[in-house]
Amino acid sequence: MTMLPLFISGAEIAFIMFILVMVFGADKIPEIAKGLGKGMKAIRNASNDIKNEIQKSAEKQGIDTDFTKDVRGEIDKVKEDIEEITGSVKRRP
Repeated sequence: MTMLPLFISGAEIAFIMFILVMVFGADKIPEIAKGLGKGMKAIRNASNDIKNEIQKSAEKQGIDTDFTKDVRGEIDKVKEDIEEITGSVKRRP
């Protein structure tokens, strides 16, 4: 999984943390973070369960679920074609 860069600086993060401490207090922040973490984990588990149920149902109905491999193969072919066309031309950073 690739991570997208955050478009905020360290000073902005520090300012946000300062505001959080002022609003909630230093003793409440760990509890809030723990609750957010549990909520995110519950959402992730629920989405995985739904995905598994859909896949099981599709397999039971005889629907092909391996289309992602075909899509990945087509994407790789397009990437190779683009690299072949661009050749030695590269963007400068």
